Amino acid sequence: MPIYSFMINAELISACIKNDKTAKKQFFESYYKKFAFIALRYSKNKTQAESIVLSGFSSVFKQLPQIKNQSNADYDKLIRDHFIISLVNEIKNIRNEYYVSSTIKATDVKDKSYDLFTDSVYIDFRNIKEDDLIKSLQELVPSQRLAFNLHIIDGYDISLVSTLLETNEQTIKSNIEKARFNLQKNIEKNLKIKHNEQPV
Repeated sequence: MPIYSFMINAELISACIKNDKTAKKQFFESYYKKFAFIALRYSKNKTQAESIVLSGFSSVFKQLPQIKNQSNADYDKLIRDHFIISLVNEIKNIRNEYYVSSTIKATDVKDKSYDLFTDSVYIDFRNIKEDDLIKSLQELVPSQRLAFNLHIIDGYDISLVSTLLETNEQTIKSNIEKARFNLQKNIEKNLKIKHNEQPV
């Protein structure tokens, strides 16, 4: 039974496609922590993240033949992209959650900066602990949370985010602007609660 390198390559992908249990186990183990963290950012809580990370893996495994067929491909990036898209679709399909507060009036914000880490005199966001940031992200409404994750954190351009979320670009920009504001407020609130709970 071969032991494959954790480096994602055509050989490992081919073995996964052939349903090689060793290869699939190594694939899962090499990506699980990375994917679980991404799922936490996109989800409303840990329970939802644990559910969609498994469905995300299932979706990625189904896409491996298409991924392998792309010449000179960055397999790691393609796998990550497929995983993120599967998360987005999974959350969008929870219609009673996603479409709550998802209709936001678009404004002319083409010159806006959507960087969370600028123009704040209250918090040094670069020193925020991971758990505090995740909790504050999870408290955003889904339409804002998805748009912010996709564009600000994962770097997808506005036009692609618009396509993935099936929403016009101006609304996406408005969602990102609102997410940026609400995330700052959530972090301030959660840090204040955390501070007040600390023993004197």
